Amino acid sequence: MTKIIGITGGIASGKSLVSHYLETQGYPIVDADVVAREVVAKDSAGLKRIEEEFGQTVIDADGQLARKRLGQIVFADHGQLRRLNAIMQPLIRERIISHLNALREQGAKVAFLVAPLLFEQSYQSLCDEIVVVYVSPQTQLQRLMQRDQLTQSAAQERINAQWPLKQKVQQADIIINNDEGPDQTREQVAAWLKRTIA
Repeated sequence: MTKIIGITGGIASGKSLVSHYLETQGYPIVDADVVAREVVAKDSAGLKRIEEEFGQTVIDADGQLARKRLGQIVFADHGQLRRLNAIMQPLIRERIISHLNALREQGAKVAFLVAPLLFEQSYQSLCDEIVVVYVSPQTQLQRLMQRDQLTQSAAQERINAQWPLKQKVQQADIIINNDEGPDQTREQVAAWLKRTIA
């Protein structure tokens, strides 16, 4: 039986760092962010539905999703974000379940589901264990501003669109603290893997 371990955290908390480390160790990863890009690829049904809902302005000249423009719309208005999620989340969930089922059929011992909105979208029901990658609110804000070249208010809007990290931590089986830096984070993940999987 395949053990499914969910990896989550807030935006800019370090989920990608943990995910990349797990990949380098040879573990199969289903990444909800990658799946989200797949379901709105050029000419996809998902992209067509977004265009119908939000208009041509969210499609760029190449027929691709204009992510920055869509982000400006949905992160400034929770009603718009709910409309986007109503389109996206069923498509994402269906594809995630399909990927996890394929890994089960292949006989994978363990698989990781990396999902920023793991709790918000009730993906915890798909998981046997939940890992939360934690950073302090100040670190999260600074990293997001730097990573995405955002103003403080724009970064805070994106953070506020998710559950607070401390709320996610309360539901975690394992907490990985990513406040100190990448090397310490990888060491924590390696030690946890040794205890849990090896």
